[in-house]
Amino acid sequence: MELAGLALLGMLIVISPGADFVLVLKNSLNRGRLAGVWSAVGISLAITVHIAYSMLGISYLISQNEWLFNLVRYAGALYLIYLGLKGIFGAQRQSGGEPETTENGDGWRFLVQGFLCNLLNPKTMLFFLSVFSQVLSPEAESQHMALFYGVYMVVLHGIWFSMVAVLFTAPGLKTVLLGMKHRLNQACGAGLVIFGAMLGLKS
Repeated sequence: MELAGLALLGMLIVISPGADFVLVLKNSLNRGRLAGVWSAVGISLAITVHIAYSMLGISYLISQNEWLFNLVRYAGALYLIYLGLKGIFGAQRQSGGEPETTENGDGWRFLVQGFLCNLLNPKTMLFFLSVFSQVLSPEAESQHMALFYGVYMVVLHGIWFSMVAVLFTAPGLKTVLLGMKHRLNQACGAGLVIFGAMLGLKS
């Protein structure tokens, strides 16, 4: 597959709504722009892990080992459901006024949430496995191409989800969203629960 085609595929994967998008949106609405940006950083860091084990061939071994793959799948499903339920039941408490401000020292919590949300998603693992199976070959130059593509995906995730955090906390849109904050929190929480349930139930 040509690099341009892979770049386009990566862009489509990143911008398509999924659990990462819902998490960044929820954290941005509830705790402000900085929380969303930290979540985006965590997602980008998780991408580096996916790239590392894809290039080493470990993801292939995991995908061929049913019990290990299921362990990762169920762990990811449970984590998404946990985040979703937390958002649903915390919606009423967080429904009023401006979002709580996020101090610099609090950023690690949202970074960890973003990191685990992406890292524990086996769909992301299989995506990188399939992509790198196209990029990697015995030739040495393919290693450089794979590394370049990996850096591209890390940067792309960071930029896109940071843009989501900035956009949904922009003054004009923010005022409208704050009026619907309770419903949005419930919708985001329900979305995470649905993603988690689909992931856990999928055979």
